Amino acid sequence: MILQLISRTFFLYIVVIVTMRLMGKRQIGELQPFEFAIAVMISDLAAIPLADDSKDIYHALIPIAVLIVCQLSISFLSIKGVRIREIVCGKPTLLIRNGKILEKNMRREMYTINDLLEQLRFNSIQDVKDVEYGLLETNGQLSVLLKSSKRAVTPEDLGMDMPPECFSRDLIIDGKLIGRNMERLHIKREWLDNYLKEFGVNDYKQVFYASVDNNMKLFVQKKGEYLE
Repeated sequence: MILQLISRTFFLYIVVIVTMRLMGKRQIGELQPFEFAIAVMISDLAAIPLADDSKDIYHALIPIAVLIVCQLSISFLSIKGVRIREIVCGKPTLLIRNGKILEKNMRREMYTINDLLEQLRFNSIQDVKDVEYGLLETNGQLSVLLKSSKRAVTPEDLGMDMPPECFSRDLIIDGKLIGRNMERLHIKREWLDNYLKEFGVNDYKQVFYASVDNNMKLFVQKKGEYLE
């Protein structure tokens, strides 16, 4: 009985994980309303066979499969048609224009002043009058465009030509060498070993994390170096 419950739990867990993967790589705050509703329903359906022994596992699998088909169908139609996307997801709403709050749009979206100020603080903005446009996106997040006089100066503003930015690549994670990244970057172990010796490292197991940037500059943090 216990083994059966464990196996059913594990199987349904895998089903939910695969289902969430099929829905795409998004955080909860980035989900559209219909996607969030489907995610909640799938979680509830997966719990039915676990909470009620009289229910077979297909009582969860069939509704989950139907929901996935519905979600993928709606997503596909949303990609193909702008009108369909507007019907399903809605349209962004302008809440701030030229430093002024648009009261009518705020009331229509049932958005309070406190909600607006909180979202501005999340964007590191302390004053409404610094905002040129504030747009409430369909997922509930606020997109903000600052007035040109309030935006930070960029290298382009100063006429500076900067090299392109690149992600750093992991070389060692928790003492394990990431061989595929070494191959992609054409890095030889001799080069890495010599570089690590400068940090007093003679064994990869001593390294908690190491990465290299686009200038081939190595970042190394040894195990136990920073525990807090």
